[in-house]
Amino acid sequence: MATTELATASTTDNSAREDQPLAQDVFARLPAGFSALVIGASGGIGQAMVEELLAHSRCARVLAVGRDTSRLPRHPALMTLDVDLTTDDGMAALGKWLAATLDDEQQQGQPPALTLNAMGLLHDEESELWPEKRLEDLDMSALIRVHQVNAFVPALLLSLLAPRLRRRTPLIFASLSARVGSISDNRSGGWYAYRASKASHNMLLHTAAIEIARRNPEALLVALHPGTTDTGLSAPFQARVPTGKLFSAGFVARRLLTVAGELSPEVSGGFHDWAGKPIAW
Repeated sequence: MATTELATASTTDNSAREDQPLAQDVFARLPAGFSALVIGASGGIGQAMVEELLAHSRCARVLAVGRDTSRLPRHPALMTLDVDLTTDDGMAALGKWLAATLDDEQQQGQPPALTLNAMGLLHDEESELWPEKRLEDLDMSALIRVHQVNAFVPALLLSLLAPRLRRRTPLIFASLSARVGSISDNRSGGWYAYRASKASHNMLLHTAAIEIARRNPEALLVALHPGTTDTGLSAPFQARVPTGKLFSAGFVARRLLTVAGELSPEVSGGFHDWAGKPIAW
């Protein structure tokens, strides 16, 4: 399965686009020695996030989940789980693994202070799934598959974590969306399944944020737009990307982690780009 977070990059001033290292105080709101959970750690952005967190002084442990985590660096603070979260068995396996990992004497049932969902599906060469250019290209199985990965899995992940997210403690749940999921920003059409799945993702996360805020006002749930990331998975579409708008996975990981760390619970349920700017629904 080919996955990507391809989307049109936002514009901002040059200073905001400088590839600065991840600041050591970026997660000051979270407890020192926090645990982070990265979903989609097999992909380019997910792997870069894992590497950034392993090098961060405030992060004591990284739990990385993906289809194949063998390319991740070996590190004493890294725990991995290879699983397909698009299946019921895979989601159940994640639940058991998290319970065993988070319910020990040290963690005492605490949630991951930082959860990052980097899963996403735009195209799949093996099943000949590509973004639609016209209505005649719509296919039921493709619509279901793209929504399953981009919208339903993140929502089910939130459902799995919900009992822990309700504990009154600072936490961040950030999930990758895409600017093309903005209904008001859609002026070119096409890409029906991907656009709709990201809009659905945003609504599910926004709704969950309202519920969680009633129980834990210190929780931040946020949808993040990464911009177009330079991985092999975005290669079929890179020719159309304007100069300076194709970002490295490391740059994107640092920017998204910085934005997630700097946003406050007051904007929980919002939609922001890699530069920290809000995106209209």
